[in-house]
Amino acid sequence: MTTQTSSSATSRPDARHADARQGIVHSSDVCIVGNGAIAKTAALGLSQAGHSVTLLVPPARAATQDGAAGAAPWDTRVYALNHTAHTLLSSLKVWGALDMARVATVDAMDVQGDGPQAGHLGFDAFGAHAGTLAWIVEDGNLGQALDAALRFARNVHVVSGRAVRLATDAEHATVELEDGARIEAQLVVGADGRQSWVRGQCDIGIDYRSYHQRGVVTNFYCEKPHHNVARQWFTGKDGIVALLPLPGNRVSLVWSAPDALADTIMNESLGELAIRLGEYSESTLGVLRPLEPEQLPTPPIQAIPLLLIRPHAIVAPRVALAGDAAHGVHPLAGHGMNLGFGDVVDLLKVLGAREAQQGIGDERVLARYARARKEDVLLMQFATDSLERLFGANLEPLRVVRNLGLNLLDKLPMVKRRLIAHAMGR
Repeated sequence: MTTQTSSSATSRPDARHADARQGIVHSSDVCIVGNGAIAKTAALGLSQAGHSVTLLVPPARAATQDGAAGAAPWDTRVYALNHTAHTLLSSLKVWGALDMARVATVDAMDVQGDGPQAGHLGFDAFGAHAGTLAWIVEDGNLGQALDAALRFARNVHVVSGRAVRLATDAEHATVELEDGARIEAQLVVGADGRQSWVRGQCDIGIDYRSYHQRGVVTNFYCEKPHHNVARQWFTGKDGIVALLPLPGNRVSLVWSAPDALADTIMNESLGELAIRLGEYSESTLGVLRPLEPEQLPTPPIQAIPLLLIRPHAIVAPRVALAGDAAHGVHPLAGHGMNLGFGDVVDLLKVLGAREAQQGIGDERVLARYARARKEDVLLMQFATDSLERLFGANLEPLRVVRNLGLNLLDKLPMVKRRLIAHAMGR
């Protein structure tokens, strides 16, 4: 585990901007720094709660022409959104703006161990007393729905600029931009990614551990129907392979691969990768093949370094962190984005429940937010980190124990229901 102080981050620009000009002062109740799904969701939630919001996004880049939503390439980045995320996005009128033809449900999960006596663990929506376990949503689909909702948010002002300094005093926080403009607010929300600029400005250090893995993500056609089952293989030395259902006979790959293997995969063709995956998937999904060229994004495959990130705090004077700025977890459970939506839910609850004499940037209010998030985040970090250590060890005694553990857990319906209820955010 390594400790460091975070530095500035960049993120994708929003479609609607008010360019910051020298000397301009933007005043609002809340300033949100970031341009991802968590930043935009927080902006919508806080605005609908009656707060004026300034959303600070990076300077705009040249727009790209993606064509109609139905003809757009399938994103390599997808999220398995749980019921907490679904409820929040529905309440903000975002869920209904998604292109539902590109959303797949997860009705069951199938987890396989490794070795000749591989263990097995299965979950399904029926056993969890739910209509579905999760929803698979592309990053672009979610982003477009959030942007559409923001266009109708009357008290959200989107400012495009690069922040250079954050200062706070007893009354407010000020974010200074490189062109001399300023944003003044009672509260600053840092939702600007795992290399958070806001976190660095607050001198909040982080403990982090590299998993020496990269998350390799891309999409394939599958020969057999996936029946909306999310499949995962703990392979030991080759990491963790997950194939998530997409609409039609398509699946999204998330392979937590050791660095050396990730290098090899990234130097292979998608056809060679499909053959490599057949060792795990062919019995259930048949032959995999790459998507047709017009359905492939640019780039068609990505590899993202995997880190465990624990900031020393998620609040500072008049500052709250959310999303990847507040925590980083291994993707084996697919809950990094869901933790971020949980941050937004708890921040909205805490601000809404504060005493009348307390402002939204009051240190006691922010301390309640930190306490509200502590258990959920620590539990997810502990669970994912422990599972990665257990299933990543390539030792025969451990392989036997973990396969036995999977088989035992599969025969304990009460424990399984508790686990899946927590994963669903219920």
